[in-house]
Amino acid sequence: MKRIADLPIVQKALRRVQRHGLMNTLHLVFVRALNHVVPFKILRGVHVAKADPGFLDYPAAYTPSFLSPGELQSFADQPRSEMSRAFVEDALRHGDECYAICDGKNLAAYGWYSTRSTPIDPSDLTLQFADGYVYMYKGFTDRDYRGQRLHAIGMTRALQHYLDSGYKGIVSYVESTNFDSLKSCFRMGYHVFGSVYVLRLFGRYFTFPSPGCDAFEFRVLSTQLPEPLSAIAPLPVPVERRRTSRTG
Repeated sequence: MKRIADLPIVQKALRRVQRHGLMNTLHLVFVRALNHVVPFKILRGVHVAKADPGFLDYPAAYTPSFLSPGELQSFADQPRSEMSRAFVEDALRHGDECYAICDGKNLAAYGWYSTRSTPIDPSDLTLQFADGYVYMYKGFTDRDYRGQRLHAIGMTRALQHYLDSGYKGIVSYVESTNFDSLKSCFRMGYHVFGSVYVLRLFGRYFTFPSPGCDAFEFRVLSTQLPEPLSAIAPLPVPVERRRTSRTG
């Protein structure tokens, strides 16, 4: 079967309508058209506060757990893990944790979790959220392990751990045009509570949260300083931190 990107324009449009529906396809066209004028995206804030029992069990041959710093450094040496040493060091320095599912010595799937403000894509932006919640980012499943619901299992088991520890639930975001990831979130029990509109004009970022974000104090703030005041260049944010998810 041909990929959508390989099909002629009309066929691609029809395929997208069949796969995602007319309204979603029109939304994608609108966002892409606007991006030809100014950089713009919509971040859907999602939340889950109850662990689905259907995603707590895992294949007997696998081992789910939070990874230690030593294990993370070991996996950072493997290109397929999509975790560089710089990213791991940055994440651990900020107190983030990684919940993973391993197949022996192979890293099958993982997700990262943070309880404090976290840089997102682009690196001039930082996500803030209310105390008592955990932010999930960079969900990943190795291509050899996709189709086994490992991301859903890992996220649900991590959610149960945080709920047992007194947290209220997990928040995250998905770009509004990433329909497959949104569907995956819905299957795992996530609900959209609001959106953040991100616009770049005259070299500056402007962000506008919808009213639904208020309950979670869900905000995206720019850390960009006016150029005349930027005496010291900020440390670069590792590219892996700026990805929300790549799952299967």
